[in-house]
Amino acid sequence: MYPHLCGKLFRRNDPQYTQPRFKPRRHWKTRPNGLDRVLIGANRSLAATMGKEKNKLFKDQNYEKLRKHHQKLESLFIDPYFPPSSSSIGNYEKIPTGIEWKRPAELCESPRLFNTGGVPKTITRGQLSSAWMVSACSILAGVHELCHKVVPDFRDQEWDQEKKSKYSGIFHFRFWRFGDWVDVVVDDLLPTVDNQLLFTQSCCDDEFWTSLVEKAYAKLHGSYESLEGGHLCDALVDFTGGVSETMDLRAEDYSGNEEKRSHLFDSLHTEMNNHSLLCATVT
Repeated sequence: MYPHLCGKLFRRNDPQYTQPRFKPRRHWKTRPNGLDRVLIGANRSLAATMGKEKNKLFKDQNYEKLRKHHQKLESLFIDPYFPPSSSSIGNYEKIPTGIEWKRPAELCESPRLFNTGGVPKTITRGQLSSAWMVSACSILAGVHELCHKVVPDFRDQEWDQEKKSKYSGIFHFRFWRFGDWVDVVVDDLLPTVDNQLLFTQSCCDDEFWTSLVEKAYAKLHGSYESLEGGHLCDALVDFTGGVSETMDLRAEDYSGNEEKRSHLFDSLHTEMNNHSLLCATVT
């Protein structure tokens, strides 16, 4: 866990994938889906390199240019590559009727990216959001330096109640994708039913960073529906640029082996001291 990358990282299901040239300090065996417990470590130090190299632009959309263009026109940005329509939501088996796309200012009086000074609040699921996405955002929220890398220039992107002309309905976020940091632009039109957000959201009604990060991540994958059946470890890789590992506590028989449990506890303690990201899931 917590390894350093020496080359480009590719997903295993990508035809370009090559085994990264590193050796994790912990050689924990990776397991397939359906894990009892998943422990994930991501190298936080990798995120510190963000911004030192030019980020790739998704769909060749430049946030600053688009923002200035719409400020000059005094118009609100609508993303042509991820429009407020059913194509962006995808083909869910059970999709509610009466979906309306609304901007945060239509849902509350004073919307914020972060409710209090860039410190994220508790995150919850919407009607269609996935539990793993909520978990990934919750973990990200717990490490402010990483959160503010995925949400770059958060103070500049923040709603400014005193300079409302600055607002153009456009935001951008960054994700690690096939060995590069990719900058993804989105508008702030969010799918709702009866003024309730359909997907991941903050417990504070006026905080919208989570909903916008999820929208950008959905755009990167093609639709919200494309995020169904995703994996927490993949999201953490995309959010941090680190490398994840998983282990199945039940298959490895930790419950019946006190020595292995003791070693696991020591390992977790070490990784916590080294600022790894750790989480557990139950299936």
